[in-house]
Amino acid sequence: MYFTSNIKLLRKRLRMTQEELAKALQIPRPTLNNYENGVSQPTIKALITFSQYFHVSVDTLLKVDMVSLTPGVLSMIMNGDDIFMTGTKLRVLATTMSPQNKDNIELVNEKAKAGYATGFADPEFIRTLPVFQLPFLSKERKYRTFQISGDSMLPIPDASYVTGEFVENWFLIRDKHAYIFVTNEDGILFKIAENKLMDEGKLILHSLNSFYKPFELGVNSIREVWKFVNYISSEVPEPNISRDELIKTVMELKQDVFLLKKQSEK
Repeated sequence: MYFTSNIKLLRKRLRMTQEELAKALQIPRPTLNNYENGVSQPTIKALITFSQYFHVSVDTLLKVDMVSLTPGVLSMIMNGDDIFMTGTKLRVLATTMSPQNKDNIELVNEKAKAGYATGFADPEFIRTLPVFQLPFLSKERKYRTFQISGDSMLPIPDASYVTGEFVENWFLIRDKHAYIFVTNEDGILFKIAENKLMDEGKLILHSLNSFYKPFELGVNSIREVWKFVNYISSEVPEPNISRDELIKTVMELKQDVFLLKKQSEK
């Protein structure tokens, strides 16, 4: 447990003496001194009191060595953005069940995407979504399907239906894996993740289409995360270009550029 070093660190970051903090918490100063020196252990009531005062989760106070955190992350926590709580807390997911008492896969199509960004936690809204079943998926996990738009994830085509598995613990997001993110500002995003939540409180999101540059997504902008499972599309994928065909295409382009340059010099 890191409670002893954490409360001492938090007190010093606020530039408070033991006397001042004890008065603010309405506890005897010797009691606070004993906590900071590991002489006595806090009660549940005391843990809640410290948690509420510092705006830090009890989990963080006990399990996270805050002394080892970077200044940026520590500042985020002290500003009320406890990413360790945000990333791992239990989320109540609005869902629907089939007449056979099985989890449905709700479909968030293009028309429903705007409403889902604000109504994702509203059971009444979720009940308005079309539902279906995919028998080859696990019955023990929760899935949802989103219709994507644009070409940022080519070769997955525009208007494809992308199915994801619900991710409760965001710290389990794996680098170089695809996820669907429900966000505050940008709505629904389908991207490849680079997980920097633990060190920097953010994700770096990448597109499969190299034309699009990576960008950052802060943990406090995330509402839901779904791990990519599969996609459905009515489009037939374009065949891969062979190495010889690719070389030929490049040479033809070079020749075209050469001719255009010659014409411009005349």
